[in-house]
Order: sequence, then structure tokens, then C-alpha cells
Amino acid sequence: MKALVYTGVETLVYRDAPDPEPQPGEALIRVESVGICGSDMHAYLGHDNRRPAPLILGHEAAGTVIAGACKGQRVTINPLVTCGQCPACEAGRENLCPARQIISMPPREGAFAELLRMPESNLIAVPYDVPLAKAALAEPLAVSWHAVRLGLEALHPATERRALILGGGAIGLAAALALAAMGVSDVTVVEPNVARRAYLGDRCGLRAVKASEMSAPIVIDAVGYAATRGTASALAAPGGVIVHIGLGEDMGGLDIRRMTLQEITFIGTYTYTAQDFRDTAAALFDGRLGKLDWVEARPLSEGGNAFRDIRSGQAAAPKIILHPDTQGA
Repeated sequence: MKALVYTGVETLVYRDAPDPEPQPGEALIRVESVGICGSDMHAYLGHDNRRPAPLILGHEAAGTVIAGACKGQRVTINPLVTCGQCPACEAGRENLCPARQIISMPPREGAFAELLRMPESNLIAVPYDVPLAKAALAEPLAVSWHAVRLGLEALHPATERRALILGGGAIGLAAALALAAMGVSDVTVVEPNVARRAYLGDRCGLRAVKASEMSAPIVIDAVGYAATRGTASALAAPGGVIVHIGLGEDMGGLDIRRMTLQEITFIGTYTYTAQDFRDTAAALFDGRLGKLDWVEARPLSEGGNAFRDIRSGQAAAPKIILHPDTQGA
């Protein structure tokens, strides 16, 4: 098969790679759409020691099963593989499974390739009226769905439902869509990139600003740098909630004194539960998450250029989808 292989810092090579060999209980999938995630970018920049080169990245995927019990089915893929037997899995918190694996991280290769093997239990059937390019968005949407759900559950019932999102990339945009689907309509996105800010406003109908000094009961950090954590801890309203999704850098930023004196809850969120993923897919399929027309499609063979464009800030669309089949799906 052909694959886009991460071979070193800021280096991706489109080349031949061995076909995956499904294990018992796994399906072989012809990948038809796969999104570029922020974590792929961190690996590309050499900032993620969990993803050493050489490695096939990519975990936001959809395609068609070509071998396995559900052969011929169009599917979107939950990339988080868990044991199913530990206390976390039995409690429905599979994202905390100590044995969890995710494709694009050893020992599992990712989806920037023509073929992918996955446990059949990780596949969700896609209706025929839903394009696979949209179905591939289920994964990043599920990340934000999970984060928003936890944030709303932590908010006091008497507190106003109003949110501030730091970062207008795919995860920040997905958080805005999840908030709307869960009944929160007063949402502001803070995004410093002027092209992306215009895109969010003109194409997605969101209130997008360069900076904000207005506090909010829910502040979602979809970036995860010290600077954004500092902004979050300054702008979270007393008794409010900070929901931290981004993994930009590890340390710094939080004003612990203010958070303590104002009883501000901080929640770190990682991926999603299996139920969150199913709920997100259902919302995607029935249109509750909007038109989802804010993606740019490119062939997988041009993936290296796509990464360079994202790196340089030249990509205005919140999400670039790569098609191993250049005709798309």
C-alpha cells in the first residue's frame, strides 16, 4: 500500500509500506478520508516522544471495510483501542484504560495510508447519505463533545450557560458545535489568526474575536499553552469551569490562587468514552452538528505540503482532510 510516513522532524514521505495484517476480531479498512490533527502536527514538529519516527500518523478516519465480518460496510473509526476488562472500561470510562492504545502511536500504525486494521468493535456504520469526508470528523468532534459534556456536568445548575473558547482550530470549532447541540448558544471563540477568524465568522457563523476581556462561566482551552491557560484562569467566572483539551505544552499558566479563592473547577479531558463517540456520530449523522462544510480536501500524496501549510499558518480551514483515493468519498 501507499502511505504518508513520518520519517523525522518536519519530514513526511509518501512511499510504499507493508499492508496491515488484521488479527482475530479485526477488520481491514480501505481508508477514504483521514483528517490532520493537532497531535499529528506535534509529532511532525518533533514535540511528541510517544510518536517516534518512522511512523504512519493519522487517527481521524473513515472508509470501507474490505475484509472482516462487516465487509462492504462504510464506517467511521473510533481510534482508541482499550482492553474492555479493567475497572475504567467496565465503568464506561474507556479513555482512562491503562492499556489503551491509539492508532498513530506504537504499536499501532495510523491512517495516513490506503489500508488500516482495526477491531470491529471500534467501527460505526455510516449512513449512505453521509459523505465519508464528513464521517471522518467524528473523532475530533467526539473529543470536543466529551469535553463539553464534562464541563456542563461540572457547572452549577444555577449558573448561566455561556462559554468562551480559546482557539479556533478544529477542536475549538467542534466545541462550539457541541455546545450548540447541548443547548448553549452564547459562545465566543478567541482566535488570533485573522484568516481563520474570518473563516469562523463568515463560513461557520460563529462570534470570533482576536482577544477577550469578558469572563465566562465555561472557558474551554482548545490550545493548551501556558499563555492560554493563563487567559483561561483569568477569564473563568467565579464558580466557573475551565475545560482543558489542548496539549500544546506541559507547564505553566494557571493562576492557582485565583482559581482557589473563586472556586474555579479545572478539568483535564482526554479523547472520549465509547458512548461519547457513539453519541457524537449520531449527532453528526442527523445534522445536529451543522453542515460540517468547513474542511479542505487534498490527496494523501500532497500531505507533506498540507502539513507545511498548517505549520506556516497558510491553511485557513479548521480541518484538512486527506484522501488516499484522490477522488475522495
